[in-house]
Amino acid sequence: MCRAAGYTGPLNRCSFFGSKAAGDKLEAMLALGQSRPWQEAMKAMTGEGRIDASAMIEYFQPLLAWLKEQNRGEKSGWTVLADPLKAN
Repeated sequence: MCRAAGYTGPLNRCSFFGSKAAGDKLEAMLALGQSRPWQEAMKAMTGEGRIDASAMIEYFQPLLAWLKEQNRGEKSGWTVLADPLKAN
């Protein structure tokens, strides 16, 4: 959708509001309804025959960097204080 709108900046800053080209892509995908498998609908939208998570990773990168900074030095996970199945 961002590519169709002509946006080339960071993905997390993209807005395709008001883009006729992006709207046309969305309309073409939605027009398929349940008549075609979702993979074909996605290809109609993206033009890609395969799907990967790189765009999602790029989108959430600023959040991941912030979380890493906030949690630096913190121990993650759980500590088991006692085994609830054993009698004490």
